Amino acid sequence: MKAVTERELLDRLEWLERLAGRKMEGEPVVVFLHTPFCGTCAAARKMLHIVEHILPDVEILEADVNFLPAVVNRYQIRSVPALMTAGSTPNKEPEVLYRMGSVEDILNFVRRVKP
Repeated sequence: MKAVTERELLDRLEWLERLAGRKMEGEPVVVFLHTPFCGTCAAARKMLHIVEHILPDVEILEADVNFLPAVVNRYQIRSVPALMTAGSTPNKEPEVLYRMGSVEDILNFVRRVKP
């Protein structure tokens, strides 16, 4: 997973929105939102490492929500861990997965945005 700052994440999401407005395809964004001392986040991270091995062509970003107030507010992130995916589909808000019960759940969620 690649750690990103709030500015980097917002830049990527805004770029996807611009591409969608022009009816162009962009590389979907998959980002793991967490906090450092969250035990459930640690368990989700382990599952995401497995997902990275199964889907090596999918880049998964990660960010600590303590440093993402604009992202949390804009996309109404309710809790952590959260996995947010955004594609370049016009007028479609990013989707957020809060319940990461299994690797299969995460795989299915990621494959919806990046088959």
